[in-house]
Amino acid sequence: MHKIVNKKRLTDDITLMEVEAPLIAKKILPGQFIVLRLTENGERIPLTMFDFDSKKGTVTFVFMKVGKSTYELDMFEEGDSLQDVIGPMGHAVEIKKHGTVVCVGGGVGTPEVLPVANALREAGNKVIIIAGYRTKNLVILEDLLGAFSDDLRICTDDGSYCIKGFTTTLLKELIDSGEKIDLVHTVGPVIMMKLICDITRPLGIKTMVSLNPIMLDATGMCGSCRVNVGGQMQLACVDGPEFDGHEVDFDDLMNRLTMFKAEEQEALERYKLAHPEAFDTDKGGA
Repeated sequence: MHKIVNKKRLTDDITLMEVEAPLIAKKILPGQFIVLRLTENGERIPLTMFDFDSKKGTVTFVFMKVGKSTYELDMFEEGDSLQDVIGPMGHAVEIKKHGTVVCVGGGVGTPEVLPVANALREAGNKVIIIAGYRTKNLVILEDLLGAFSDDLRICTDDGSYCIKGFTTTLLKELIDSGEKIDLVHTVGPVIMMKLICDITRPLGIKTMVSLNPIMLDATGMCGSCRVNVGGQMQLACVDGPEFDGHEVDFDDLMNRLTMFKAEEQEALERYKLAHPEAFDTDKGGA
């Protein structure tokens, strides 16, 4: 069992949670992920690590309520315990001196940029962070994004905060300004990562993407997280989650992500009927 030592609401639907996991905290590196199981019969939930503290023996992750299991996770409070926290899973990001690195995060993917950006900066790189959100009330962790970068650029789709536009808009403006970019690292919605790669591919700018396909066992046995990279099947759980974005078949990935949409919605509706308090803002469930 893994005790929750800190829970912080970042927005109505996005939550930060810190849990005890001393063995993982000693070994996990930027870019790797963990797998949670809330109860003995619960679903396995893969989540990228946001922070870790080897001295305290804790790992911290950020999640958004989108399906049955994340709504259920959000009902856990400080002092409660999760059944399992497994990790570290996947490969860490290669940290070395490249020169100028642009880290692009979209929505709830932005927290996953932070440990990577921090490590790359400590390795001597100039780090520029581009963070994109739908609207102002979804902007999260702005102070940390600024602290972990040499240059922070924020945009919102509707223009309600900072620059109106998309992460692709800011990346294009940065390139057009003459900034020499040696590496782009991006994580967020699949369509965003695809469009980022469409910009960098013809310019020959190396672009690494952190992928989030459907994942079950996260050990390479089930094959559900397979992605097409350079015409070869790769498993995001053991071969990734980071891949060369210019080699990823994003259209295939987007199609696979919708495979169980109806079943996911049905599970969410059943949970809502059984636990209406999880959706009641007056009771703190949202």
